Amino acid sequence: MESLRELYRIGYGPSSSHTMGPRAAAERFLEAHPDVRKARAELYGSLAATGKGHLTDKAIRDVFLSHSIPVDILWFPDEFKPFHPNAVTFVMIEPEEVSETYYSVGGGKIIKEGEAGEADDDVYDDEKVGTMERLLSYCDKSGYQIWEVAIEAEGEGIMEYMGEVWSVMLDAIRRGLDAEGVLPGGLHLQRKACQAYAKARDLSGLMGSTAHAFSYALAVSEENAGGGRIVTAPTCGSCGVLPGVLYHLALEYSIPEARMQRALLTAGIIGNLVKANGSISGAEVGCQGEVGVACAMAGAAAAQLLGGTIHQIEYAAEMGLEHHLGLTCDPLMGLVQIPCIERNAMATMRAIDHASYVLLGDGHHKISFDDVVEVMMETGHALPSLYRETSMGGLARIYER
Repeated sequence: MESLRELYRIGYGPSSSHTMGPRAAAERFLEAHPDVRKARAELYGSLAATGKGHLTDKAIRDVFLSHSIPVDILWFPDEFKPFHPNAVTFVMIEPEEVSETYYSVGGGKIIKEGEAGEADDDVYDDEKVGTMERLLSYCDKSGYQIWEVAIEAEGEGIMEYMGEVWSVMLDAIRRGLDAEGVLPGGLHLQRKACQAYAKARDLSGLMGSTAHAFSYALAVSEENAGGGRIVTAPTCGSCGVLPGVLYHLALEYSIPEARMQRALLTAGIIGNLVKANGSISGAEVGCQGEVGVACAMAGAAAAQLLGGTIHQIEYAAEMGLEHHLGLTCDPLMGLVQIPCIERNAMATMRAIDHASYVLLGDGHHKISFDDVVEVMMETGHALPSLYRETSMGGLARIYER
């Protein structure tokens, strides 16, 4: 598995696969061809279908314009490249014609055509921790907690990066709680986090606790939708769940920052396991790969913070995936707003509920995390492309009608 630095990417919304990825691909193309004077970008599949709503064209143009290079953008939403639904081909028109295709495979990661299938820069020993079963076995033998496996593989420096990740998450929450007004795009959607937070402070008991958690998740998701600075966890579209859960628990139980960083490591291992053995791409497997994985990560982190064993942590992560199986990705107008923002808030409470549920038992259960990852991939591939981030079906189609 790759470093958690690859999973937790700090950048600007609204989409890791449709904004961060294409931007990175454009930068890599220009780095490889510094003599380009005129170019064309051809967007395919999901990248074309919802690219305008995700600001894909703006991300690409900004990169080329920063080098004073004109670029034409063509859209091919009905054409799918074989490796992944998110594909962009850059064509150097002048001084000579050269083309390269890149795939944005989720979480901001890009793969150049021809490099697909090559070994990643793994920092984790797959024989030890390549699956949840192996990870738990290794923890049982070594006596490690899950977060300690991350430090063993990546060194103490990963804690410093988790500190940076946590700082960016906190900044996004605070900005989002203060911000008001309409989010960009054609939906004219009002931000809700500020009002939700104001109302939450007047509520007590379970209702007040729930309202606070909702407001934190909404704050980050709305910041993402507005193009603000966030952390992919594991994607931009699902970036509100983990910080929403962690910030809520930090305030409720006065948890120090060092423990929050360890929880981020555990959550990151969970996300990495899905990324390595399944997918975190909404264009490939639907929203179960984004919000579902975020819920699994957050549930695992919450279980750890509340004193759970490694087996209870695994159970909470399994529930996060299991109870989002089949979740479609059908954003209205291709914007990361409806139903994305509300889904982040709902998954936040689900993650807390999952952690609470597993702590009532000893962590033993019938369906394993690895089993659910396999089923998630099977389910995602069975979903028609209409329901995998193309905005051609589901809620997106009903709204346009």
